[in-house]
Amino acid sequence: MTESASDRFGAVMSRVTAACERSRRDPSEVTLIGASKSQPLDRMRAAWEAGLRVFGENRVQEALGKMDQLPPEVEWHFIGPLQSNKARKVVPRFVAVHSIDRTKIAMVLDGEARKQGARLQGYLEINLGGEPTKHGFEPATLLDRAAPIADLEGLEIVGLMAIPPFEPEIEQMRGWFRKLRQLRDELCSRAEWAGCPGYLSMGMSYDFEVAVEEGATHIRVGTALFGPRPQTDIDRGKGE
Repeated sequence: MTESASDRFGAVMSRVTAACERSRRDPSEVTLIGASKSQPLDRMRAAWEAGLRVFGENRVQEALGKMDQLPPEVEWHFIGPLQSNKARKVVPRFVAVHSIDRTKIAMVLDGEARKQGARLQGYLEINLGGEPTKHGFEPATLLDRAAPIADLEGLEIVGLMAIPPFEPEIEQMRGWFRKLRQLRDELCSRAEWAGCPGYLSMGMSYDFEVAVEEGATHIRVGTALFGPRPQTDIDRGKGE
């Protein structure tokens, strides 16, 4: 029997609630982002009707094509790699960018936001495992490299994001999530980051329960919410 969108949404939310209970957290502290890259519009509409309110997209053009076909109340987050020349299109349509992997893109987004009279939220992407196939700030140099973007007018850095190295046992992911949380704590202890809310964008379909137990405030869930993506587009992206 095929699961309905309502069933999948309810199951994910139940798992979030259970993870919060285990870690003595309030479920309202966790925002569920539907990682909807390559997902058909009918699945996205069904997820909206089931209760999902935040969608995360990896590709600018694909996202822009979907936005006008879904309710205007949808909150859009950008969760994929971002090129500088796409910043102009991202600023007016997205609430947040979770993939700020270098100071240059932060400066570009800040400039576009100021030019458009907007205020954008941003998450610094951290390459926790130093993997050559992934983007992001290195943990060892984050504090120094991120200092110039701590107090921008158009871009507010609100936290950190990471896609940890894959571990075959879900429990093994815990150490990576804990590392990101500790890095967040270190960042927010600095005077220049005193106003940062310190959000943690971490956890996907495979491991979001462990991420929540370790302090995730935003989880990027795709397959568990929408079902498998089209077979031609399977990869381990920013949210799955």
